[in-house]
Amino acid sequence: MIEFILISIIAVISGFAGYFIQKKINDKNIDFYLEKAKAKAKAIEDEAKMKLQEATIKSKDVEIGVKKRYENELFKIQRDYDNKLEQLQRNDDIRQKRVDDEINNLSMERKELKKEKNKIDKLVNEAKNVKNEYKHKLDKTLKILENSAGLTRDEAREIILERVTEESRAEISHIVRKYENEAKAEGKRKANYVLAQATTRFAGDFAAERLINVVHLNDDELKGRIIGKEGRNIKSLEMLLGVDIIIDDTPNAIILSSFNLYRRAIATKTIELLIEDGRIQPARIEEIYEKVSSEFEDSLLEDGENIVLDLGLSGIHPELIKLIGKLKYRASYGQNALGHSLEVAHLAGIIAAEMDGDELLAKRAGLLHDIGKSLTHEYSGNHIDLGAEVCKRYKEHPVVINAIYAHHGHEDANSIESAAVCTADTLSAARPGARREVLESYLKRVQDIEAIATSKFGIKQVYAINAGREIRVLVHAHLVNDDESVLLAKEIAKEIESNIQYPGEIKINVIRELRAIDYAS
Repeated sequence: MIEFILISIIAVISGFAGYFIQKKINDKNIDFYLEKAKAKAKAIEDEAKMKLQEATIKSKDVEIGVKKRYENELFKIQRDYDNKLEQLQRNDDIRQKRVDDEINNLSMERKELKKEKNKIDKLVNEAKNVKNEYKHKLDKTLKILENSAGLTRDEAREIILERVTEESRAEISHIVRKYENEAKAEGKRKANYVLAQATTRFAGDFAAERLINVVHLNDDELKGRIIGKEGRNIKSLEMLLGVDIIIDDTPNAIILSSFNLYRRAIATKTIELLIEDGRIQPARIEEIYEKVSSEFEDSLLEDGENIVLDLGLSGIHPELIKLIGKLKYRASYGQNALGHSLEVAHLAGIIAAEMDGDELLAKRAGLLHDIGKSLTHEYSGNHIDLGAEVCKRYKEHPVVINAIYAHHGHEDANSIESAAVCTADTLSAARPGARREVLESYLKRVQDIEAIATSKFGIKQVYAINAGREIRVLVHAHLVNDDESVLLAKEIAKEIESNIQYPGEIKINVIRELRAIDYAS
């Protein structure tokens, strides 16, 4: 037991001794590491100080460099400023010298003008004196004439004026007739040459448009399917297509009637596709109609582009090109609007080229002169104002705008190209068979023309011939002489131009015949 206690005590003592020894060792190690860390921190601090010194040196070098560059730039700017200031000063001196010279010149000119004004005033005074003297002598002469002739001044003046007016009218008529004949001869020669060149170099086909289209059927039983149960299909077709569908006893055919060529063409194609498809019902009708309408809209632009390309034109807005294509489905007096516009474009180009004008510009104006007809079904107003408005909107050439207004007399043609378009439009519309007219409007126009001619003084009889394109006016020979007949023809032509709307031109023939009859007894 005692031994166990001794052993325990010895173990405890040994443990305490080991603890104190280990603590001593650890303290020494801590001091060592502490000294080592201090030395390392000292080295880092020294290294940082060295780097700080290096950075300070570098910053001073950079500052010196920047300051040097600043001084150099400042020197250059100052030098440029001094040079420019010196140049401006020299320019000011030159301008001031010029101003001084101008002032001196103006002063000299003012003096010269003053001298001239004094001379003019002197001449005016002399002229006034001469005029007064002349008036005094004229009054004295008139008094002598009044006493000798037994007439007052007013009576003599009236007699003289009547005589002068009568003689002047005859003289003027003679002069007008003489120079008009010369101008007509030369103008006719030149015009015949130009028109001959134009008409021989272009010959266009004429396509007369009707008011109906005929759709052929393979079987008359299709008429019943087109009508549908209780007329359901035909009602849908007429409401959607906007045309009248006439189904009668005509074998294997139905008739589509509408004044709108574009709408009628879409309707014809729609019904043909429905017949080919075989499914004729309201839903299918709408589907086919939308498809055909879309195809026609695309074809308008394509047709317009082909026409513009064929004419060699460029720079026309796509919307105008689309309207050009749409002219294919417009007609005027039975004449296809697109065919007419193409004919006018070709003729105008040829005429302008013969007269040293711009051929392409004349073609452009001729193609677009009736572009407003594409819009008359959708918008109110005449085709001239509509066409001019749409061309202005898409920045067309002023000559094109002028041609649109001038070809119906709303403006005067102010260029060779516009005049060529007006001439070509008349040629295209006036040739026999190009257009048809309503009988009532034709008869009214002829009656109005005859009434204008009959209203003139000295007229004996008036006849309208050649479908109203020529009138023959017979005058009383004892009331109208040969020279006055020239003025009479001009007066009738001018009044017809102002009051009558007509295609082409009207020829006025004034005929004077004197018959001397006597009897031998």
